[in-house]
Amino acid sequence: MPLHVSQVPTPALHSVLAALGSPALREASTPALRSAQGPLSAELPLPVHVLGVTAAAGGPAGAPATRLAGWRFLIRGGEVTLAAADTLRTAGGWTFSHFFEGPYLTSTERALRQAELSGAPWQPRLLSVPELYMLTLWLHGDPDADPADGAPDPADVLIPLAPAPPGIAAHRPHRVADLLPRLAVRLAPPPLLGSSA
Repeated sequence: MPLHVSQVPTPALHSVLAALGSPALREASTPALRSAQGPLSAELPLPVHVLGVTAAAGGPAGAPATRLAGWRFLIRGGEVTLAAADTLRTAGGWTFSHFFEGPYLTSTERALRQAELSGAPWQPRLLSVPELYMLTLWLHGDPDADPADGAPDPADVLIPLAPAPPGIAAHRPHRVADLLPRLAVRLAPPPLLGSSA
């Protein structure tokens, strides 16, 4: 398998496993988890980075800047993915945030299969663009890189997950050098009224 899943921080994993073993699991807002029979496992930990665009001198588009915001785990019951669990970094370390369901689960699995079929040795990450309500599978070209660090490299690949924003096709791989400039334009603040821009 060409994907090199990163080593997750132990406290992040422990927080999810504790949540899975908690009575609060039955009160979760995820019907699939409330009705699950048998043991549940937390698999495929992916670091979740948030993309922001900094203002670039002399041009409307900015340079990409990312920060590690959390880790996401797929929660499986047997062979079926039932939900996902997110963790967040707090002042006290990594902590469980919430369980959720929805279209991003199947879309993430589909994008991971696409990445595996590519044959390249990727390090999978998630890249969130909150302002556009967009999530992508970020295939980082250095499989041994620290998953908490680094901005997208121009040769890295982004696979937008469904649902994708208007004008961006879900599951169509893009090189970072091709997609990030398009996103930067969408993220740029509009010109002020009365300005010459």
